[in-house]
Amino acid sequence: MPPLVIGHRGASGYRPEHTAFAYDLAFELGADAVEPDIVATRDGILVLRHENDISVTTDVASRAEFAGRRTTKEFLGHTVTGWFTEDFTWAELATLRARERLAHLRPKSARHDDQHPILRLSDLFDLVDAASNRHRRTLGMVAEIKSAAYFTSIGLPLDELFAAEVRAAGWNGNDGRLIIESFEPTVLDQIAARGIIARNVFLIAPAGQPLDRIVELGAAAPYYADHLTKAGLAALGDSGTLHGISVDKSLIIEANSDGELVTSTLVADAHAAGLQIFCWTLRPENAFLTEPHRQGELAATFGHWRGEFAAVMASGIDGVFVDHPDLAVSVRDDLRSRVAASV
Repeated sequence: MPPLVIGHRGASGYRPEHTAFAYDLAFELGADAVEPDIVATRDGILVLRHENDISVTTDVASRAEFAGRRTTKEFLGHTVTGWFTEDFTWAELATLRARERLAHLRPKSARHDDQHPILRLSDLFDLVDAASNRHRRTLGMVAEIKSAAYFTSIGLPLDELFAAEVRAAGWNGNDGRLIIESFEPTVLDQIAARGIIARNVFLIAPAGQPLDRIVELGAAAPYYADHLTKAGLAALGDSGTLHGISVDKSLIIEANSDGELVTSTLVADAHAAGLQIFCWTLRPENAFLTEPHRQGELAATFGHWRGEFAAVMASGIDGVFVDHPDLAVSVRDDLRSRVAASV
């Protein structure tokens, strides 16, 4: 029974994200799949980082030999200063160590800073295969292709690089282990055109426009919200290359003016259009919970997360992205027990 529990960058609530420690722990805690964010190095190696800017999530800022790599990048009106994966070879990035991205909220995880190296996508394919054998069940990956339009603009086509990695790992097929997602639907179409067999999921933000569509259409680019109408969902369902959508949890549940939690019709609407639907990200800290489920004043305090997790899962959602897989699994088990008892 759904929903699928997906370890968001591994068990990122407990260990620095995108490390082997975090991914292995996610499976130990019951996750069905893990979600890596995928970017590229200068020499075309796919690596796992939240984004191409690695200033906060690695120790690069403390490495004197890389001080000169700090630079400012601009793309479609976005300006960022930092250190970027595309300015390093894999051999150079392999010398860096990962750090907790949310150290102010997760100091216990931050204690593991500088202990674990960055991973390549190829490393994660091997890790998931090994975990599947160890746990004696089929485990999966939800691979998020990050900043595809930007990487294409600098001569690093992520669709080509990703397709080659999937084939080399022996992961191309219809066994259901691989889901591919992106906020930019163009790259999903490109990967499918390269013969990669997987479920393709369009990530839809609560606001804004897909960057690939802005590159293509300029001011005429559709907004993410345009895809969430019944007509928009029907068009996605009829596209032939998309199998689902993934949305922020605020599009599934929200607090009304009386402070009560309300569930939207989006899950039912997506299913009616023939689409699966996932949501991100279930987290137990007050900083991320809807107001009715917060407890106390501190952002890092765990609030009444169980009620919020249950509301999302009871909506009929097909999968949830979580930082603490064990918490989501416990709520899912409770819901399943209630369903079984009522039959």
